[in-house]
Order: sequence, then C-alpha cells, then structure tokens
Amino acid sequence: MLDPQERQRAAEFLHRGDRDGYLASHVALRRLLSGYLGRGPAAVTISRAPCPGCGLPHGRPVVASDPPLHFSLSHCGELSLLAFAAAPVGVDIEALPGAQTVSEAAEVLHPREAADLAFLGPLERRHAFARVWTRREAYLKGIGTGLAENPAGHYVGSGPVPAPLPGWTVAAVAVPGDHHAAVALRTGAESG
Repeated sequence: MLDPQERQRAAEFLHRGDRDGYLASHVALRRLLSGYLGRGPAAVTISRAPCPGCGLPHGRPVVASDPPLHFSLSHCGELSLLAFAAAPVGVDIEALPGAQTVSEAAEVLHPREAADLAFLGPLERRHAFARVWTRREAYLKGIGTGLAENPAGHYVGSGPVPAPLPGWTVAAVAVPGDHHAAVALRTGAESG
C-alpha cells in the first residue's frame, strides 16, 4: 500500500528496528487517511506542498481533499504520533536527549530558552530541552518549513506551559517512557 518513494525510503534504513518503525507509521498514516478520505490506502496520493520559503514542492506532506485534510506524522523508535485536522497541524515526538546532546544543541534555542535552561539542574535541563525541541519542531512542521527555518527564531518556552505563538495552539502530548511530544495546530491568523 506504500508508494515507491516510501518503499525506497524504508529500504535506506540501516537498522531493522528503524525500518520497521518507519513502515508501521506510514502504513498507519495511509490507513487512517484512507478512512478520512473514503478511498483505499493505496489510492491515497501524498504529495508535497510548496515550501513557504522558496516555493519549491518540498513543503509539508499533503493530500488532495475537499474539504482540506491536514495531517502530520512523527516517529521515534517504536512510538509514532499522528495528527489529523481541518487546519494546518504539526506533531513531534522525541526521546529524552542526553546531556551532551542538550549542550551541543543549545545554540539552536531562542536566547530566552537557552537562558532558562542554564539555570536548571542536569536532569530538568534535559526535560526542558525536550519540551522546547518538540514544541518547536511541531510548530515548524505545522507552518510547513520544518527545520529549514531558523529554529531559534521562535520562542516556544521551556516551562510546563508553552509560550503563546500568534495564530497557533501548542500543547504537550502524553507519551510513555522517557519521551516528550507536542502538537501545534493553527487556530487563527498568523502575524507577520
């Protein structure tokens, strides 16, 4: 039921567990899209929207539907997170990063987020970074740029409650184990 690009991408994974996770999440995506769209999973054509930055067709994944159906997919190991909405939506799920990853990636945080993390103990810093990263990636997927846009350009907050983003609602998603996840949904007009 997967298209040639999905099968090719699956074949590129070196580790069987990563390949299996990719396959399972994409089959689930197609089956759920099939249910929403009223067509067989193999008949669901997933394409790419124009990139908001350059206009080339490598923006967020889309399906042709009336009314529009927006969706997002993220997977991490054996966990997958999918969202479907009538407005642009993005999701992200990540494993709790190690202290070294947090230290090395601190430069991609908004300056206020980096300052907030600097005052936290080692374990809470890792959790706060995971909150920031999943919120930010969910939002960037929702607006269609992904990590092509400067990740530090948007303040999403590192505390338990996300910072407001004009035109968007961002929320944590409960996931098992040492993982963090977030969803971002466009709920109004974005400001420039």
